[in-house]
Amino acid sequence: MHNIDIELVEMTLDVMKYAIGRITATSPELGRPKKEEELRKLVGETVTDKGIGGERAFELFKDVLVKATVPIDHPRHLAFVPAAPTRAAIMFDLVTSASSIHGAYWMEGAGGIFCENEAMKWLVSLTQLPEGAFGVFTSGGTAANLSALVTAREQWRKHSENLNEKGLIITSIGAHSSIKTMAKVIDVDLLLVETEDLMSKSALQEKIDGLNPHQRKRLFAVVATGGTTNAGIIDDLSGIAQICEKEKLWFHVDAAYGGGALAADSVRHLFNGIERADSITIDPHKWLFSPYDCGAVIYKNPEQAKDAHAQEGSYLDIFKDEGAQGFNPSDYQIQLTRRLRGMPLWFSLAMHGTDKYKWAVEQGIDLANLAGRIITENSLVELVRKPSLSCVLFRRIGWFPEDYRNWTYKNHREGFALVTPTKWKQGSSYETVARFCFINPDTTEQDIRAILESME
Repeated sequence: MHNIDIELVEMTLDVMKYAIGRITATSPELGRPKKEEELRKLVGETVTDKGIGGERAFELFKDVLVKATVPIDHPRHLAFVPAAPTRAAIMFDLVTSASSIHGAYWMEGAGGIFCENEAMKWLVSLTQLPEGAFGVFTSGGTAANLSALVTAREQWRKHSENLNEKGLIITSIGAHSSIKTMAKVIDVDLLLVETEDLMSKSALQEKIDGLNPHQRKRLFAVVATGGTTNAGIIDDLSGIAQICEKEKLWFHVDAAYGGGALAADSVRHLFNGIERADSITIDPHKWLFSPYDCGAVIYKNPEQAKDAHAQEGSYLDIFKDEGAQGFNPSDYQIQLTRRLRGMPLWFSLAMHGTDKYKWAVEQGIDLANLAGRIITENSLVELVRKPSLSCVLFRRIGWFPEDYRNWTYKNHREGFALVTPTKWKQGSSYETVARFCFINPDTTEQDIRAILESME
């Protein structure tokens, strides 16, 4: 037993040394995936009857496996929606795991849940929802959207005439793919407003007016987007709110990516109307500098979510008696077992202050606008549309889809950058274009220029 303890201490020191090095690195190696057969050849069998030992397993991770991954916080990782967790948040993610707190119920996790709720208060304040609004941290935008729409559906089904009806939701084609997935999970139909640009009040009203009586009866919610993943577009939230109030529909705003920009004074006005939503999704692991996985769902009336999600069970009764009263996160979203995903955000906010967060978000917006100006001055490339939030869509003049694909693979293979193409709808057809998404404040003007030069 004594030898095992010594080995554990040494292993802990090795892990902490690696973590310190990784946390302090502002430009980690940009790894690239390998085929499974290649990894198997390099690593061999790792799960065996007798074990291979912690030292060997960790050596394989450091020398082989982590190099077959792409660090999301690399300053030239501008694909998808990257992330750039603060060093404080990463460090406290280690503390969160080491503390081994079950974050479902106040009885077991009161201190940690208190930390999460402090961070949640700040998120809610950004939305300007009315007093009483509150939320809970989830695994990401998909779980948050699902939790919100389950709540909406259950409110709709409180009316007896809707009990045996299949629900209907309206969103736009620019909405995140998780909305389609979520609709399948809760077995509702989805109608799309045919625009990849912002969903306007008039377009939504036209879609509703075009429903037949039975469809209108089944319609219970509208999902607007507060910053599309593809282009950073914000729907007409005020206009959509007006329609939802008039038509008595649940108004959900998916701001998983764009919600971080609520902290930025320069663009906050673009979200006017979000304070009238019934529910909102924000992912701190996207643009609020938290580690994966950390999403959030916020409700105007949390009791409606509790009605939909609180679980009953004889073994759960102890968590709900008078001696355990407090906020139980499991009552407000789809998961029972949960880790305290909001604690790293809380620690980082407590350490740095909200002004630093505002600055960091503004940096992403400034980088997008800077990239737009550089592209405008470059004769080889041109903007597809004006930068929105931290997204920039642009085309390389004369390129075909295979050119974008080859360019992406070449830059990634060389460990230089990860910038991937996307598709943008032009009239009735889709065009392949390039896309930047700026999250990391460590990205520089030189990074932008170097990536564009790689298109020559």
